[in-house]
Amino acid sequence: MKFSVNKSELYTVLKLEEKSIDSLNAPQLKSELVFFRNEGVENIIIDLEEVTYVDSSGLSAILTGYRLWRTAGLFILTGTQHSAVRRLIEISKLDKILLLIPTLDESIDYVMMEQLEKEFLSEEE
Repeated sequence: MKFSVNKSELYTVLKLEEKSIDSLNAPQLKSELVFFRNEGVENIIIDLEEVTYVDSSGLSAILTGYRLWRTAGLFILTGTQHSAVRRLIEISKLDKILLLIPTLDESIDYVMMEQLEKEFLSEEE
């Protein structure tokens, strides 16, 4: 599976450079997600802009990531606004639990705002 990683202090962006997430590469995606979580990545943004097809194995890999970050931080999917991937997520009703943000810049802004809110709330206490 081809991908690139951009690490920041507050988030990690995993940009998938594949056209599909299927039974051939979904296991590697799962392992990468487990690796990043074990490495202590608090917030992860999965950039699916280049992905045009996801099968049930791919959805399973995405749900693994969601479960890994559910209580740890943010798990954001971005780049799905114009694709069949977005339709599949909506048809399977996963848009109700997954955090879908249209662009990478908006995703980064979301992480920053969440961090500011967290810091603000901790100062109030």
